[in-house]
Amino acid sequence: EVQLVESGGGLVQPGGSLRLSCAPFGFTINRYDMSWVRQAPGKGLEWVSGISRGGLTSYADSVKGRFAISRDNAKNMLYLQMSSLKTEDSAVYYCAKDGSRGQGTQVTVSS
Repeated sequence: EVQLVESGGGLVQPGGSLRLSCAPFGFTINRYDMSWVRQAPGKGLEWVSGISRGGLTSYADSVKGRFAISRDNAKNMLYLQMSSLKTEDSAVYYCAKDGSRGQGTQVTVSS
């Protein structure tokens, strides 16, 4: 059974930074393409970033240059480093694999 557990969300001021973590259970992340997606209140699910099995990274235009996806193969962890946060980045963030995602972690950007 695939299980994903996200953490690291919180309240941050505009311009601030957060690092989200995703702990997978039941599989090894570097064998799969992994993604971060988010959902803001009243909006649909939005793809944010992805990392392929080979380590290639990709980003939505809205976060390019501000967010960085990475993984630690030794720890079997996935990360999303978020910088220069904007109020419109506020959302529940999920890590995802093959359409499955965890319970999410709330990110609120507000002054």
